[in-house]
Amino acid sequence: MAADPVLGALAAACPAARPAGPGDAVDGVMPRFAASPATVAEAGALLAAAAAADLAVVARGGGSKLGWGAPPRRCDLVVDTTALDQVVEHAAGDLVARVQAGVSVARLGEVLAGAGQQLALDPPPSAPSGADGAAPDWLGATVGGTLATGAAGPRRLRYGTPRDLVIGITVVRADGTVAKSGGKVVKNVAGYDLGRLFTGSFGTLGLIVEAVFRLHPLPASTAFVTADCPGPDEAYRAVAAAAGSGLAPSAVEIDRVAHGAPVRVAVLLEGDPEGTAERAGLLCSLLGDGAAARPSPPAWWGWPATGDGRAGANGQPGVGAPGAGSAPGRAGEPGQAGTLIRIAFWAAGLPRVVRVIDAAARAAGLDPAVGGSAAAGVIYAGTGPGADPAAVAAFVAGLRAALARGDADARPATAPAPDSPPVLASAVVVHAPPGVRDLVDPWGPVPSLPLMRAVKDQFDPGHRMAPGRFAGGI
Repeated sequence: MAADPVLGALAAACPAARPAGPGDAVDGVMPRFAASPATVAEAGALLAAAAAADLAVVARGGGSKLGWGAPPRRCDLVVDTTALDQVVEHAAGDLVARVQAGVSVARLGEVLAGAGQQLALDPPPSAPSGADGAAPDWLGATVGGTLATGAAGPRRLRYGTPRDLVIGITVVRADGTVAKSGGKVVKNVAGYDLGRLFTGSFGTLGLIVEAVFRLHPLPASTAFVTADCPGPDEAYRAVAAAAGSGLAPSAVEIDRVAHGAPVRVAVLLEGDPEGTAERAGLLCSLLGDGAAARPSPPAWWGWPATGDGRAGANGQPGVGAPGAGSAPGRAGEPGQAGTLIRIAFWAAGLPRVVRVIDAAARAAGLDPAVGGSAAAGVIYAGTGPGADPAAVAAFVAGLRAALARGDADARPATAPAPDSPPVLASAVVVHAPPGVRDLVDPWGPVPSLPLMRAVKDQFDPGHRMAPGRFAGGI
């Protein structure tokens, strides 16, 4: 049999090109080829060869978030970025690092820690492993994948999301052109919007190959102040008191394993040992009876990014109990992913949002676990892998309908009326089992879709980069 000329062209550009194997499937879609460029030049040549052959391209880093978003409509070539694994430069004096996309966030953390610095993204390396003792999936999460998905954890309240921390970016466009924007100086904002544009784009605009980040010092001390609240109203008062205080919390998280269970609140404080201890004591006084300070996070901290597989009371073995479940972001038994829904909202609307979640879940016959970064206006609802797909679809539809009606609107009565309907809250299905995916649009309504389509047309006119993965089938 004659050699495949397309594979030959790919291998000429990138020697590590090969026929794809079963492990290269992307959300059930099997590609023809896979390749692992070791340099930015190889990545550019590879995408140029793919463009010449009209191949649809999907990027893959550590694979921890490969199930996020929608499955690609088409996938001919998987580009594995893990060979782009160099910390190119660490300018410790400028609090800046330039790294290739395939570097794992965990390894970057180790390198920066040697200089007492950090890329302030969660989860931290000390997060718990899966129930079977295996290393959690997020340990393999790469810089490129984290940027592409815009993944952020509890400390987004203080430090922001990946979009706020990237100050420069190098990408390969769909035709193989290498483009750069930004720089390695924090105050240099040239091209900053390009970094923001590619962050959270799910690989649909091009291949991220390198990024420059602004860093922060590692705190000398941390403390966690925890409190249990009877319900969402009391939890909101605790969240608002902590976030609105002068005690500078780095994160304020909530967690509720099922409807009617206490809403657990935890606040992260960072700083020097003496100051942190003093602030923790003041915060305990502020939150009242039952509040306690501790040096380590509660077991549920960081769910779902480092979660324990809790999935609410949906009839799954072990769900709803701390420590039950599997690897990060998963629900139910090890190796099985449940449905995870991210709800973004105005932080002042927390009680309303929780009531909207409960009403939609009750109507669908479900009882999801709920938790997340309440003070930053991002929480999650999770159901187990065994939940009926039709019930989950009804839950998502009911939740989105209520949010669209404004049931979670927390604007003050004196707020001026907007010129157009505001986006008060949104519900995105981060990942779900195949049965749910068949029934649910993971992204839901997107008011800015026309603009997003225009951007896609500009950067990827042939619509070959991760087609269908993003909102509106982009």
